[in-house]
Amino acid sequence: MDEAAKTQAGRALAGRKAALASLVSYSTGSVVSRTVINAKNGSVTLFAFDKGSELSEHTTPYDALLHVLEGEAQVTIGGNVNRVGQGEAMVLPAGRAHEVRAPRRFKMLLVMIRSG
Repeated sequence: MDEAAKTQAGRALAGRKAALASLVSYSTGSVVSRTVINAKNGSVTLFAFDKGSELSEHTTPYDALLHVLEGEAQVTIGGNVNRVGQGEAMVLPAGRAHEVRAPRRFKMLLVMIRSG
C-alpha cells in the first residue's frame, strides 16, 4: 500500500467509530494489511489472514500488541506455540523471534509502539 493510501485509511476513521474487522478483507491465499495509523511513535495495522497463510518468523526492535478480532491465530514466540482466539491479545516482545500462522481465516489488530 502506498503512503497516500495509508494516510487515507487513517483519515477515514478520524472522529468516526468503526467495526475494525470490517475495514480489512480476506484475499484467497494471502495476508492483507491495512494501516490505520502510521506515526513516528508507532503504528496501528489491521490484518486479514486467509487459511494457511502466515507471517514467517522474524524479530522487531519494538514491542507489539496483537489482538485477534475474528477467528483464531497460531502465534509462536521463541518456539513456544500459542493459540490466540477472538477477543484475546498478547504482546510480541521486542527482539524475540515470532511468527503468526492461520490454521483458519482470522483478522487481527497489531499495535506497535516505537520507543528509544
